Amino acid sequence: MADAGTLLSLEGVTKRFGSLVVADAVTLDLPRGQALGIIGPNGAGKSTLLNLIAGNLMPDQGLIRLNGRDITGTSLTQRCRMGMGRAFQIPQTFSRLTVFETLLVAASQGRGISESEAAGDCVSILERTGLLDRANQVSGSLNLLQRKRLELARALATGPDLLLLDEIAGGLTEAECASLVGTIRSLHAGGTTIVWIEHVLHALNSVVERLIVLDFGRVIQDGAPDAVMASREVQEIYLGIEA
Repeated sequence: MADAGTLLSLEGVTKRFGSLVVADAVTLDLPRGQALGIIGPNGAGKSTLLNLIAGNLMPDQGLIRLNGRDITGTSLTQRCRMGMGRAFQIPQTFSRLTVFETLLVAASQGRGISESEAAGDCVSILERTGLLDRANQVSGSLNLLQRKRLELARALATGPDLLLLDEIAGGLTEAECASLVGTIRSLHAGGTTIVWIEHVLHALNSVVERLIVLDFGRVIQDGAPDAVMASREVQEIYLGIEA
């Protein structure tokens, strides 16, 4: 059992698709306030692990706890209400709603509160994510960086204790990526706990203080980003370098 400072706990979490093991007895504790990055080669099980945490998939074995509560068998919607928010690589927004309306819907549905109760928080989130000047703009008219920001804001509007980021920097230019990463770094500095899957390693490593590496569903490294990236195993398996 994880201690009181642990927000998310996985114990022996395993998932199989037929004979293929895509999550192999994954065990980890995530302290409240930490930013954890997850990397690995294509097919390593990164998206599967995030889907298991979020509730899109159910494990075949193992336990998942959030705030000390067993959430292993709960649905995605229930986990959202319990304090888990997720931002996707492809923004999940309502193209005909304004930016502000999108957040109101996310807050009211994700937290089970009225739109009037959510309005103040939504304004604050728009300010924190750099979208306040776009509040009345139709979501479908935003550019890619703005949609990514809205995806981040939408996840925050659900009031998460734990924020899951699913390759949110994908598809952005260097300048756009740096801008979005600055916002994520600011959110983390404010105390947001993060689990982040990302292929843009420099973006990931500029925010997270801990990195785990998956290979064939197994955790092969877990530690500080510099130490993990310097390991021979990671260079050989993940980067394809013969050390």
